Amino acid sequence: MTELAFQSASRLAAAIRGKDISSRELLALYLQRVERFNPQINAIVTLDAERAFERADAADAALARGESWGALHGVPITIKDSFETAGLRTTSGAAALAGHVPKADATAVQRLVAAGAVVFGKTNLPTFAMDLQSYNPLFGVTNNPWDLARTPGGSSGGAAAALAAGLTGLELGSDIGGSIRSPAHFCGIYGHKPSYGIVPLQGHIPGPPGCLSEPDISVAGPMARSADDLALALDLLAGPSAERATAWRLQLPPPRHESLRGFRVAAWLDDPACAVDSEVLARHQMLVRALREAGAVVNEQARPDIGFAEARDLYLQLLYATTSPGLPRDQWLGLALAADRLPPGTDDTKSLFMRSATLRHRDWLGVHERRERVRAAWARFFTDHDVLLCPATPTAAIAHDHSEPMEQRMIQVNGSARPYTEQLDWAGLIGMALLPSTVAPAGRTAAGLPVGVQIVGPYLEDRTTIRFAQLLAEAAGGFEPPPGWH
Repeated sequence: MTELAFQSASRLAAAIRGKDISSRELLALYLQRVERFNPQINAIVTLDAERAFERADAADAALARGESWGALHGVPITIKDSFETAGLRTTSGAAALAGHVPKADATAVQRLVAAGAVVFGKTNLPTFAMDLQSYNPLFGVTNNPWDLARTPGGSSGGAAAALAAGLTGLELGSDIGGSIRSPAHFCGIYGHKPSYGIVPLQGHIPGPPGCLSEPDISVAGPMARSADDLALALDLLAGPSAERATAWRLQLPPPRHESLRGFRVAAWLDDPACAVDSEVLARHQMLVRALREAGAVVNEQARPDIGFAEARDLYLQLLYATTSPGLPRDQWLGLALAADRLPPGTDDTKSLFMRSATLRHRDWLGVHERRERVRAAWARFFTDHDVLLCPATPTAAIAHDHSEPMEQRMIQVNGSARPYTEQLDWAGLIGMALLPSTVAPAGRTAAGLPVGVQIVGPYLEDRTTIRFAQLLAEAAGGFEPPPGWH
């Protein structure tokens, strides 16, 4: 039964369909593990056991009648606490939302439930999903099951920790600055950041509850213990919102190749603008050797026609602009006044934030045009290459650091102190261009910490990056449970 807890959602669904185990039995197994193991990592912060058992029993009864609800029939799952769940507290880690109980599911949650999933809990995150670690004043700190002194990442840190520890079957995360990809890398699981716009974000907090517009860059996507699960879940999640479905259909192209031998791989494993720790770099270099041995063509010099530092600044401008509506009005007005008083040519980090968070629409359109030119450069790049491999973050999982202000925190890269926000850089490079990205396990450091690799593909070619992750597992290994969680 313990081994069953670490199986992929695809295999769990098959076991339920084959009546090797019932949905109720599987739910009971996960709840028993939550009771035993969750206190150590604090990944799952809200449970809904009674209603979950009712739905599990209904799933079992439907199966006995020969009915199937869909690909996730009866599979117990948890949901990141930034997605609204009908009748189940949704806080986004904010004290102001401690009592928020939505009347309806977020669109992405609806789609998983419609496929038969049994939602039994919510997972932890930073307040309003705005940090690279997962802690908040409501529920406290989430620990990494590979090393309790380290973070599982953020903002989907509770989701990644719960999957790694075998506490849930599947997870739904969100990502604007690596919030799916960094936790997947830190916890040794799989995560997929879809192409922007293909999975509706209605019902995600932030924005505020009831918000109908979708923020720039931000996406919802699956997190799992196998790349097969990413493919299954993306099929369920992707598609136009209800009002667009009147006329629009989504037909993602098939993977470019079905074996590693056919893939043209670019490897951007390090960059002077955001140095990568030697242990992470070494694991990626070993991965490159394994790919070559498997017949893939790997080019370690190929780069899109963009500058890393320029793309990073462009990402930060767009990120600060799209998150600034969450600032209190008085604070925003103060930033706007300070930005207007900045001397011409001032380009430090604080000035970039002030200017970007208070961009006038005219100026935002100019930044957006620059982004479109970057996207065009990526499109040209992917005519000669099928996927790009790069880091998700510069380091493996970092130690907990909740000091304030956040912008003064530091991380250690090759023995040198580097800005905490550099954890955003590799993820932002890809997110800003709206590209799909799959993170897959790529080994471990000498200290036993997981290392993931970011697999980037052309816009709307999500099936290519996920297929590459599936093939990579065959060549280099996939998910492994952390020691001690059996």
